[in-house]
Amino acid sequence: MQRTKIKEILNSDPSIIIDKEYKVQGWVRTRRDSKNISFIALNDGSIINHLQIVVDHDKFDEVFLKKITTGSAIGVKGKILPSPAPKQPIELHADMIEIYGECPADEYPLQKKHHTLEFLREIAHLRPRTNTFGAIFRIRHNLSFGIHKFFNDKGFYYFHTPIITTSDCEGAGEMFRVTTLDLYNLPFTPEGKIDFTQDFFGKEASLTVSGQLEGELGALALGEIYTFGPTFRAENSNTTRHLAEFWMIEPEMAFYDLKDNMDLAEEFVKYLIKYLLDHNYEDLQFLNERYDKALLDRLNHVLDTPFERISYTDAVEILKNSKQNFEFPVYWGADLQSEHERYLVEKYYKKPVIIIDYPKEIKAFYMKSNDDGKTVRAMDVLVPRVGEIIGGSQREDDYDKLFKRIEESQVPIEDVWWYLETRKFGSAPHSGFGLGFERFMLFVTGMGNIRDVIPFPRSPKNIEF
Repeated sequence: MQRTKIKEILNSDPSIIIDKEYKVQGWVRTRRDSKNISFIALNDGSIINHLQIVVDHDKFDEVFLKKITTGSAIGVKGKILPSPAPKQPIELHADMIEIYGECPADEYPLQKKHHTLEFLREIAHLRPRTNTFGAIFRIRHNLSFGIHKFFNDKGFYYFHTPIITTSDCEGAGEMFRVTTLDLYNLPFTPEGKIDFTQDFFGKEASLTVSGQLEGELGALALGEIYTFGPTFRAENSNTTRHLAEFWMIEPEMAFYDLKDNMDLAEEFVKYLIKYLLDHNYEDLQFLNERYDKALLDRLNHVLDTPFERISYTDAVEILKNSKQNFEFPVYWGADLQSEHERYLVEKYYKKPVIIIDYPKEIKAFYMKSNDDGKTVRAMDVLVPRVGEIIGGSQREDDYDKLFKRIEESQVPIEDVWWYLETRKFGSAPHSGFGLGFERFMLFVTGMGNIRDVIPFPRSPKNIEF
């Protein structure tokens, strides 16, 4: 008999499947025994809810049944019958059970009790079997699929940008080096510097912090592209919002100005929320009940509300005039912190906000200058609870202005000569933005720590799994 996913059974009309035989396979979440019957909660990862398996002791050997413990992997054949339990209308009465993998009850760390998220991070190889992380990783899958669907349906091309690169897109210098040199016998130049000409690529290479620069090249040929891949920051930050390895979605669009960019970003956020509400409602409902009672209300509010659009200058004035005691001072030219962003979103406007026209000194070299000479056509999308979730801009398309900004930012011309040349050969207005995938996961799951929305988090001193 072919296996049926538990999701398919639980989502079926009970009147159609009653008295029919099915085969299910999964992992035992719990087992409780009465005098003649055992009740097994079986989960196969396809849905947050478990299928109750009813085991009549008269049908099975006692020694065999003792091997079925929490965590063991089993297959069950039997008939679906009505359940007297109020939470689930049906249950499967076992006629045949096969044990694929036993699980020592005294060693298995996921027993039926409360486990802290901190403890579960220490057993990242097992935490996907919990209700919480099963829900999170199903959401992560559907969010990924929804991202590809959104861009594909709008005619964007999925453009693969390199993971190993020589360019520091953000100019922060916090990059992981990639080398094949013998670290115990490094070659040096006569000046005493490491001789990277003897390295694999003949020059210094690193893991990418962004696919944007290469993505722009794709947009200036294909029109509209997006990247979706891993990015890396060698930033020694042990916070609930930072990872050393994370995923980024970066669309780049030719002939888009800043308004077009904002419109796309707002449409994108709302599309993804709607997609998850349609495809992961049970998982979101579980997280709403367990971790964040306001999650579903917040998601629906963002979905149904037009985003406010304000300038950086206006945002600074609002913050300066507020009676809030901020940890970080507010002044024109300051980089807005999470506390400032959340005040604007959660207390002042009470809805998502897009801030534009930031001072050029606090933004990257590639952003297009405004006529005032002081600001650039940047945009940040802020949402409740998280703050900034998208950063983007209209890109500088003027060769001379971009060349000057590269020099001002002390970016080596030899590392970005190819990027600069696109402004020489058929330059065009274009824009783009970046959405941190894990930041968005924090927003849509209500989780408080970014290490709990990625299967195997990478952070300072943390590379165990």
